[in-house]
Amino acid sequence: MAVRNAYGHRFCETVGVQPMIVDRVEQAYVGRRESITMTEFARVADHLPDMFGHLAERGLVPAGPPFFRYRVIDMSADLVVEAGIPVAGPVDVAEPLFTEHLPGGRYVTVSHIGHPDELVAVTSRLLDWAREQGLTWDMEPTPTGEVWGCRLELLMTNPAEEPDMHKWETVLLFRLAD
Repeated sequence: MAVRNAYGHRFCETVGVQPMIVDRVEQAYVGRRESITMTEFARVADHLPDMFGHLAERGLVPAGPPFFRYRVIDMSADLVVEAGIPVAGPVDVAEPLFTEHLPGGRYVTVSHIGHPDELVAVTSRLLDWAREQGLTWDMEPTPTGEVWGCRLELLMTNPAEEPDMHKWETVLLFRLAD
């Protein structure tokens, strides 16, 4: 059974849901970038509470769910990952925070309800599906890893409201090449 959550994303609690292609408009965000290994991922996630606090101090309400944006992926070495929060317009921030835009365009998306540790398998299935469909990613292979135009994990569940990580919803959004 498919339903839409508060952000309008389709999700399903059954395994085997097929990804779909959606169009997205450009979106401003406040972010913080880290170069990490997979075992250091908490370093990126731990920035979100302070980022929410920064926005709240300025009376700003997020314009959507927080996310992780994967810029460079080399699973055997380093990843460049951003923690981000969408905003409605310009925001003054000081380093190490920055403002930028997620690019508009066509994205492949799928939702997952379950523990974040399961996202590696979900991502693998998404990549396999896209390959079977003959789709091309907005991604460039380089000697230092895959450089992605926009590869996102949207965090649809607030951990303060749902502490059981097995009930968390994550939406994957990977931008297709133009």
